[in-house]
Amino acid sequence: MSSDEHEAWRESRRRKVTAPTGNLALIETRWGADDPAAALVGQPATVTASTLERVDLLSGLKQSGVRLWDSKSPAIQHFDGIDAYPYDPAWVFEARWTDAPDGERRVPFEHARDEGRTRDLPVPGDLHVTIAGRDYTLHAFDDDGTLLLVFGDPTNGRDTYGAGRFLFPEREPGTDRVRLDFNRAFVPPCGFSAAFNCPMPPPQNRIATPVEAGEKLPIFTDDFVV
Repeated sequence: MSSDEHEAWRESRRRKVTAPTGNLALIETRWGADDPAAALVGQPATVTASTLERVDLLSGLKQSGVRLWDSKSPAIQHFDGIDAYPYDPAWVFEARWTDAPDGERRVPFEHARDEGRTRDLPVPGDLHVTIAGRDYTLHAFDDDGTLLLVFGDPTNGRDTYGAGRFLFPEREPGTDRVRLDFNRAFVPPCGFSAAFNCPMPPPQNRIATPVEAGEKLPIFTDDFVV
């Protein structure tokens, strides 16, 4: 990927997070609700609703919810971009993929709003990669058919989002090769709205060396905070 391609990716990220149902637009998640029309009563015309489900960690039962998205949310109105490290080809790695036994395992991931409890997410295999002379076996989970790596490193809370960052590994079809381009590491949804409940990096996905590549933090005007 060239620096021009990287700038195009950054612009696509800006468009995505500011979209009417982008990360910055989420203003509320109502668990226990299942009627989007009822949730929209009294809301301005800029607000839309969608539904979602999760498993309640205490009861083990499926729980429905409604999300409210505002295309003119305060976060969108104050958004001024996403700070990022300069593009650096040294942060592009080739990892080796190995399938999990029987094609999938479930690995516990702590989530930001679950008070220390964990949710088991499907991890179809392992990513083996060497970074700064150290070997890692990373777990990327299956996010609706797409591999998603949730990782942490010493830049978190210093230069980058405190709870870690996300990356989409690019697996080459028909091979065991996977491209990890940390220039495309991105701030998770919960960095743009407190109404998201993001998975956090498990111990095996914590990289010892500072990953000085990819997105750092959203930038807001007028001292706005999420």
